[in-house]
Amino acid sequence: MLNLVGEYHFKLDAKGRLSLPSAFRKVLSKNLMVTLSPKGDCLYVFEPDGFGAWVNSLFEHNGGFNPSSRKQVAVRTMLNSRARAVEVDGSGRIGIPAPQRADASLDKDVVVIGNTDHFEIWDAKRWDEFAASVDLGSIFSD
Repeated sequence: MLNLVGEYHFKLDAKGRLSLPSAFRKVLSKNLMVTLSPKGDCLYVFEPDGFGAWVNSLFEHNGGFNPSSRKQVAVRTMLNSRARAVEVDGSGRIGIPAPQRADASLDKDVVVIGNTDHFEIWDAKRWDEFAASVDLGSIFSD
């Protein structure tokens, strides 16, 4: 089981390639799946099996995926259509397809966030805004 954690600041190169944190390279396979987050604020990156598990988990609150539900079929189709397979190159980088970079508003400065079973790629300014909006103290009761 993956346990990806941490915050890492990187720059995308002119070809849209991103170096992965060395800690991630040690545990991830060479084949990954990149998809736009459901809210469109960043990209999620999974190992292939992890991507399938994530898609399936989104239907758990309804008792699992129901292939006879038009709505669920449409949602799963859209989730799968937004995913792209990428490969980690010999230098420990992944190429992020231009449409996905545009959809997530990724510019040159990005932040890679470990999120247990996957990692996220955020535009640096958007990440700073998100991080500032989260009140970690709210999880504690008086």
